[in-house]
Amino acid sequence: MSTYVFTSESVTEGHPDKICDQVSDAVLDALLEQDPNSRVACETVVNTGLCLITGEVSSNAKVDFIHLVRDVIREIGYDGARAGGFDANSCAVLVALDQQSPDIAQGVDEAEEHSGNPLDKVGAGDQGIMFGYACDETPELMPLPISLAHRLSRRLAEVRHQGLLKYLLPDGKTQVSVIYDEGSPVAIDTILISTQHTAEIEGLTNEEEIHDRITQDLWEHVVKPATNDLPLKPTQEKTRFLVNPTGKFVVGGPQGDAGLTGRKIIVDTYGGAARHGGGAFSGKDPTKVDRSAAYAARHVAKCLVAANLAKRAEIQLSYAIGMAKPVSILVETFGTGKISDEELTQLVAKHFDLRPGAIIEQFDLKNLPQKRKGRFYRDTAAYGHFGRNDLDLPWEDVTDKANELIKRIKEIGD
Repeated sequence: MSTYVFTSESVTEGHPDKICDQVSDAVLDALLEQDPNSRVACETVVNTGLCLITGEVSSNAKVDFIHLVRDVIREIGYDGARAGGFDANSCAVLVALDQQSPDIAQGVDEAEEHSGNPLDKVGAGDQGIMFGYACDETPELMPLPISLAHRLSRRLAEVRHQGLLKYLLPDGKTQVSVIYDEGSPVAIDTILISTQHTAEIEGLTNEEEIHDRITQDLWEHVVKPATNDLPLKPTQEKTRFLVNPTGKFVVGGPQGDAGLTGRKIIVDTYGGAARHGGGAFSGKDPTKVDRSAAYAARHVAKCLVAANLAKRAEIQLSYAIGMAKPVSILVETFGTGKISDEELTQLVAKHFDLRPGAIIEQFDLKNLPQKRKGRFYRDTAAYGHFGRNDLDLPWEDVTDKANELIKRIKEIGD
C-alpha cells in the first residue's frame, strides 16, 4: 500500500483515565521519595464525586494519601464551581491499599538465577512482553501522528491554565490523521479536537455560535502555535478541522465518564504505530517490567535509529516472574535495517543489559523522585512516556549508546 492515512489520539490531563494515571504516579513518587525501595502497584478509579486508590504497597514511607490525591486533582483543574461534579475540595477520597504478596516479593528480592552479581539479584516483578519503538519521522524519533496529537493536547492544557481561553474546562481529546506515501508522512489530513467548555462563552448562548467561536479560537491559539515550527504544517485550506463533533462538550471529566488507571496505554506509547504488550505503566514501581522494560525497549529502539542502523525499529522483550534475564529479545526493522534483524538482535543482546536491576541502575529509576523533589513519574503520566522534549527522561538519552553502536558496526565492517 503506497498511500495511506494513519491516525493517533491523545488526551489531556483532565481526561478521567489520565486523572487516574496521574494520581497513581503521584502516589508512587511520594512513596519512592521517602523510601526508594518501595514496592508499589497503585490503581485509581474516579467517578462523579469519588476517587478511590487501591492496590498493593510495601514501603516504610508515611504519606497522607488523601491530601496528596486532592492536590493532584486540584492542580489538574477540578477545583471550585467550574469543576462540574468533580471537585478536589469536596470529592470523597477512599484509600484501600494492601500489602504486596510475599510470593511476588520473594522472586523480586532474590532472582532465581542470582549469581552473586548485585544486578542479577532483582527478578522481574511479573511475566509479560514489552515493546519499544522508534522511527525517523520526527526529531524525537517518534511517529508523527502521536507526536502531533500530544502537541495539541499539551497546548490545549496550556491555554486553559494560562487563562487565554477562559471557557475551557479540563477534559479533552485530540486526534491527528496523517497521509503517508511510500512510508513517509506527506500531509496532515485531519485534526480533531474535543474539548470540555462552559455552557456560556462571553455572553454567547446559541450552540452554533459557541461552536463557531471555539473552532476559531482553537485554530488560532492551539493548532497554529503547536505546529508552527514543523516543516509539515496543517492549513485551513487543505486540513480538515473537526471540533466537538456532537456540537457541544459541557459535561465532562469524571462526571461524564468513570476513569481508571492504565486504560490509555496506546496514548502512553506510540499511538498504535507499534505493537503493545498490554501492560500499563502508571502506579508501578521500577521492579515491574511492564514499566521499566518498556522504557529500556524504547531506549534500545531509539539507539538503533539514532545510529542510522534502521529507519524504523521495534524491540520485543519478554520476562518470567522472579527471573532477571529476559526470556527473549527480538528486533524488527520492517525491511529498513542496514544489517539483518538477526544480526541486530545479536548486537542488542551483547551491548544492552536488559535485566531489571541493570535497567533500574542505568536510568536511576528508584531515586529520581527524590532527586527531582518528589515529582518524576507523575509528569510522565500525561502526554506520553516517550519522545518528551519537555521532560528530562533518562531512557530518551541515547547519544552515548548510539555512538557505541556506530563504532561497533564500523569495527565489524573493517
